[in-house]
Amino acid sequence: MTPLGVWTFTFGCLIGWGSFIMPGSTFLRRAGPLGSMFAIEIGAFIMLNISYCYYYMLQRFPDEGGQFTYATRAFGRVHGFIFAWFLGFCYICILPLNATALHLLARTMTGSLFQFGFHYTVAGYEVYMGEVLLAMGALVVFALFSALNIAILAKVQITLVALQLVGVLAMVIGAMLNPGKVLHEDLGPLFLPNSPNGVFMQMFSVIAISPWAFVGFEVVPTLSQEGSFSREKVKVIMDTSILMGAFFYIAMTLMAALAIPVGYSTWVEYIYGLPYLRGMASVPTAFAAHRLMGETGSVLWGLAAFSAAATSIIGFYVATSRLLYNMAREGMLPRWFGRLTRHGVPANATFFCMVISLFVPFMGRTVLGWAVDMSSLGGAIGFGYTSLAAWKYARQEGRRDITTFGGLGFGFSVFFALLLLIPIPGLNCAMGWQSWLCLILWTVLGAIFLLHVKLRPMGVLGADDGIGIAGAGGTEDGKSPQSI
Repeated sequence: MTPLGVWTFTFGCLIGWGSFIMPGSTFLRRAGPLGSMFAIEIGAFIMLNISYCYYYMLQRFPDEGGQFTYATRAFGRVHGFIFAWFLGFCYICILPLNATALHLLARTMTGSLFQFGFHYTVAGYEVYMGEVLLAMGALVVFALFSALNIAILAKVQITLVALQLVGVLAMVIGAMLNPGKVLHEDLGPLFLPNSPNGVFMQMFSVIAISPWAFVGFEVVPTLSQEGSFSREKVKVIMDTSILMGAFFYIAMTLMAALAIPVGYSTWVEYIYGLPYLRGMASVPTAFAAHRLMGETGSVLWGLAAFSAAATSIIGFYVATSRLLYNMAREGMLPRWFGRLTRHGVPANATFFCMVISLFVPFMGRTVLGWAVDMSSLGGAIGFGYTSLAAWKYARQEGRRDITTFGGLGFGFSVFFALLLLIPIPGLNCAMGWQSWLCLILWTVLGAIFLLHVKLRPMGVLGADDGIGIAGAGGTEDGKSPQSI
C-alpha cells in the first residue's frame, strides 16, 4: 500500500458513522458546543502524545507485525494475549455498530423503506426484519471486499474517504458563505445549562470517550507492514488522521448546535426534542446539510455518512483480521486464523469477524451506548499497554523524551479506564450495567480461553502451516517466502 492508502484506512477507522450522529446524541448532551470543542481538542492532544509511543515502538520493532507484538515483547505472552483480547473487543464492537447505522441512515433519508417484515422492541427501539437484513447484508458484502487484494481495497477506501471529505467540507464552506441559512442566533448557551455538573466535569464526560472517538490511528504500524514506503511517514499519517478527525468532530458538533428547526429557541430545546422528531430533523447534522444546500446538501450528507460507515467497517475488518492473524503467528489462536490467501490476506480471520458481528443487528441500535463504552475501555487498554511498553524500552535506552510520552500516555489511559469503570458523583460517563455484563462475559471467556489454549512458543509454526507475513505476497497455497 501507498502512504495515501494507509492514511485512508486509518482515517476510515477513526471517523465512522459516529461523527455524524454523536454530536447531537452525545457531545452536546454532555458538554454543549464549547465544552465539546475543548474536550475534543484535549482528546486529540492526548492521542498525539500516545502516537509518539506507537512510532517509537515501530522503529524499535519494524518488522514484527504491529502493536500486538509490542505488548508481547515488553511484558510476555500472557500480557500480549490480554492486550489483544480487549483491543479485539474494541474493534469488533465498532464493526456492527457502523453496520446497524445504515438502517438509521435509511430511516433518515428514505423514511420507512426498510421497515417491513417481523418487528419487535429492544429497550424502546423497534427492530424490523428489513433493517436487520440491510445491516447483515452490509457486513457480508464488506467482508468479501475486505478479503480482496489489499491494493484494490485501498483504492476503494480512497474513493469512499474522498466522498466523506467532499460532503463535510461542502457543509463547512456553505456555512461560512451563507451564515444566515445556518445561524439561529448564536451558539449560546456555550455549555450544558441547568446541569449539576460544572464546566470541567462536563468536559471530562466527553474526554472520557476519547479512546472510542480516536481509536483507529494506532492501526498504522500494523498496516505499514503491507506498504513499501519509509517508516518515517508513519508519524505523519497518524498525526494528520488524528487532527483531521478532531476537525470532523468539532465541525459536526458546531453544525448540530447552529442549525435549529423552526419552533425551537436554542439548541438545548432541539437536542432534547430529537426523540419526537422524524426524518432529517431527527439528525441535527443531516438537518444542517439540508438547510444549507437543500436537496443537494441532503444527498451530499447521505453519501458522506454512508462512506463513513463503509470505511469504518472495511477498516476494522482489516485491522481486526490482522490482529487475529498476528495472534495465530504467536501461537495464541488456532493456525486457521493465520492462513493467507494467495494475495497475502488473512481471509479466515476476516470471515470470523463477520460471523461474530452478524448477531448484533438483531439487538437494534440499543447497543450504541454499550458499544461506545466497551470500545472506549478496549481502546484505553490498548493505548495503555503500548505507552507502558514505550516507557520501559525508552527508560532502558535513556530516552527522556519517549519516557515522558510513555509515562503520560499510560497515565492518560488509566485515567480513561477509571472514568469508565468507577461511578464518580456528578460525572455521567461510567459504564452502565449492560456494558458491565458484556465486559464480564468477555473477560470470563478470555480467561477460559487463556487457561485452556496451548500457548506455543513463537517459531514453531512452519511453512507447512501456510502462515506467512500478511501482505507479503503469498503463493497459491497460502505460503509465503517469509513464512515462520
